Amino acid sequence: MTDAEADGRELLHAGAVAYQNGDAVGALRIFEDIVQSASGRARLSAMVNAASMADELGDHRSAVSWFRTALAEMPGDAGAMRPTALVNMSQALQHLGDLDGAQAALTEARTLLTDDPDQGLLRVACLLSCTAVAIHRQRWLEAIELATESLDAARHFAPQSAGHPLMNLAAAYFETGRGELALDFAQQALDAFTTAQDHNGVAETQQNLALMHIRSGRAHEAREPLAASQAYFERSGLGPRVGIGLKAQGFLAEMDGSHVRAYELYERGLAQFLASGAVLEAADARIRLATTAFTLGRHDEAGRLFRESFLVFAEHGLGLHCAQVDFWHAQLLESTLDDTRPDTLRLAEALRLAVPSALAIDAVRHTFPSGEQRHRWNRELAEPAMRSAFRLAVRGGDARLVADLIETRCAGATVKFTDPEPGAPAERWDMPVPQEPPDPLAGALALAAALAEVAAEEGISIQPPPRLRYEPGGRIVLADYIAEAERRYGRRIRDDRVLTL
Repeated sequence: MTDAEADGRELLHAGAVAYQNGDAVGALRIFEDIVQSASGRARLSAMVNAASMADELGDHRSAVSWFRTALAEMPGDAGAMRPTALVNMSQALQHLGDLDGAQAALTEARTLLTDDPDQGLLRVACLLSCTAVAIHRQRWLEAIELATESLDAARHFAPQSAGHPLMNLAAAYFETGRGELALDFAQQALDAFTTAQDHNGVAETQQNLALMHIRSGRAHEAREPLAASQAYFERSGLGPRVGIGLKAQGFLAEMDGSHVRAYELYERGLAQFLASGAVLEAADARIRLATTAFTLGRHDEAGRLFRESFLVFAEHGLGLHCAQVDFWHAQLLESTLDDTRPDTLRLAEALRLAVPSALAIDAVRHTFPSGEQRHRWNRELAEPAMRSAFRLAVRGGDARLVADLIETRCAGATVKFTDPEPGAPAERWDMPVPQEPPDPLAGALALAAALAEVAAEEGISIQPPPRLRYEPGGRIVLADYIAEAERRYGRRIRDDRVLTL
C-alpha cells in the first residue's frame, strides 16, 4: 500500500468517526477534501460517502449528483461499492420524491448483490430502502413483507442494524391501525439502537415514537422523546429531521390550542423541507399549515396549500395521499357549515371532495388479507370518511346520493377463493427455531422476528367491491363518483364485476 493510499484510508476512517459522533457537517468536509486530494478507490469511496452526508444534511440534489458522478467513474470491478452507491442514491431520490428512480436503483442493486456473507449488511440496507419505497407508496402489505425479510437478514448478517427493520415494521403496523403492535416494535427498535450505540438511530426512533404518540392523542408521552431527538438533530445540523421535529412541535401546539404558534412551527418546518428539496415532506407540511390557516380563518390560503399538496402527490403517483388531502379538506369545509343557513358553494365543494375520497379510502380495506387489519382500517379511516360523505349528502338534500351511499355500505365485500400453490402444505404446525450466537441483541431479535411473522400471516383474500346496478333501468350506483375517484387518484376502487340490486 502506498503512502497516499494509507493516508486516504486514514482520512476515510476519520470521516466515518466524525459521522458516528454526530458531526455530519465535519464528516462531509473530510470526504470532500479526500475527493480533491485522492485518486482511485479512495476517491470513489469518499465521493459516495460525501453524497451520503449531503443527503443526511438535506442537500438531496447535490447528493444525487455526487452518486451519479461516482457511479459513472466506477470500474467494472468496483465490487460492493456500486450496489452500495445505488442503495444510498435510492434514499436521496426518495427524499426528492422520485420513487420510480429510487426503485430502479434498488432493482439494479439487488441484481448485483451476491450470497457472500460480507455483503450481508448491504443486503439489509437494500431491503430497508425497498421497504421505505413501499411505505412511501402506502403499499402496506409489501412494506410488512420487506421489513420482515430485512429483519431476518439483520438477525443473520448485521444485528447492529436491526433497529431499522423494527422501526419500519412499527411504521407499517401503525399506519394500518395496529397501534399497540407498532409501539411494541418501536420500543424494540429503540432498545436495539441503544444497544448498538447508534445515536442517529436512537434520535430517529425517539422522533418516530413521539409522532406515534401525538397521532394517538397521547401528547404527554410525546414531549420527552421529541425534545431529546430535536436537540440532537439541531445540534447535528440534520435539516430534514429538524423539519419533521418542527412539524411534530406544531402538532403539540395545535393540541394545546396555540394555533398561531402551530402555524409558525409548520411554516419553519416547511422552509426546512423546501431548502433540502424534500418535496414529499414539504407537501405533508403544507397540509398541516393549511389546516392551521383554515382554523385561523384564512380559508383562501388553506385552499391554495391543499391544492399545492395535492399536485405534488399526484405528480409522484401517490393517489391515496391525494384522497387523504381531499378528505381532510372536505372535513374542514364541513366544520364551517351553518346548519340553519349553510353556504351552498362551500357545501358543494365539500361534497365534491368528500365522496370520491371516501370511496377511495374505503376501497383500501379490501386490499388487506388480514381481517383485523380490514376491521381497523374500516373503523379508523373508512367509516369516518363515509360518514362525512353521508352527512354532506344529507345536508345537500341529495336523496339519490344518500340512497346510493347506503346501498354501497350495505353491499359488503366478496371473498376471493383461490387454489393453493401446487405442493403447498394445507397447514403449518411447526417452525424451526433459529440457533442464535451469544449476542446481547439475539433474544430480542428472535422474539421480534417471530412476532413479525405471526403479524404478517395471511388471511382471506378479498376482491375489490363490485359495481352495483339498479334494476330496472340498469343504472350503476355512484357511477360518476367512482369514475371521478379513479381518475382523480389513479387507483382502481371497483372490480369489473356487477352486482344487480
